[in-house]
Amino acid sequence: MNRMKKYKIIDAHCHIYPDKIAQKASDATGKFYDISMFLDGKISTLLEHGGKAGIEHFVVQSVATTPMQVSSINNFIANSVAQSDGKFTGLGTLHPDSEDMHKDVDEILNLGLKGVKLHPDIQGFEIDDSRMIKIYELCEGRLPILMHTGDNRYDYSNPNRLMPVLQTFKNLTVIGAHFGGWSIWEEATEKLCKYENFYVDCSSSLYAITPKKAKKLIMKYGTNRVLFGTDYPMWDPEAEIERFMQINLTNSQRQDILYNNTAKLFDIK
Repeated sequence: MNRMKKYKIIDAHCHIYPDKIAQKASDATGKFYDISMFLDGKISTLLEHGGKAGIEHFVVQSVATTPMQVSSINNFIANSVAQSDGKFTGLGTLHPDSEDMHKDVDEILNLGLKGVKLHPDIQGFEIDDSRMIKIYELCEGRLPILMHTGDNRYDYSNPNRLMPVLQTFKNLTVIGAHFGGWSIWEEATEKLCKYENFYVDCSSSLYAITPKKAKKLIMKYGTNRVLFGTDYPMWDPEAEIERFMQINLTNSQRQDILYNNTAKLFDIK
């Protein structure tokens, strides 16, 4: 990791859970994707392994699978940020079946959270579902949305669902996890790279695609619209950085992806 000392690094995609449920929650995600989780989802584990990898800041999040979980998760994330000694930026969660979406969004803002994490496949909604319109309206111009995108097994979060949202809500900033389309990387990139309000992270992708293909995807979006993320606890942060470093990029391009783009989007000082 010595060569990483010249780069500032933010991990833009980290899932965290309370210690008492962390392993169970992590295992459930692994089962959903049929991928063995490398770590346990605890905050202490993130800080330990992220620190070893040279990561200095983490964008932390979790996902509400029911409307009843929204407020408790948002308060957990906010408390984790407050106790992180400046190392965390937090994203809130929302659910399309909430009884009071205005209240949920106001709580996210009042808690000082910097965006929203959504997972259509796990939460069970299509990105262009009519239930989601209120979320997009309330977040547009106020809260960036980091959204799981892509799955060749389902049609909740694929490009055909996202394109009309990006076209309609032109001031809504959306970050598509996994290069905009997990397991359908190239198809997603071809369809989504033209939208200026759309960014991507490289999480849970570099294990499955070659450095050459990763560079092709990055260049399609532009190095100013790609964020580095590990998808903790799914992968080892050190291994993810090593995979990223295999991509043939300039030092300036690497620094933008590893730090600058995320810092700008989420106002990280």
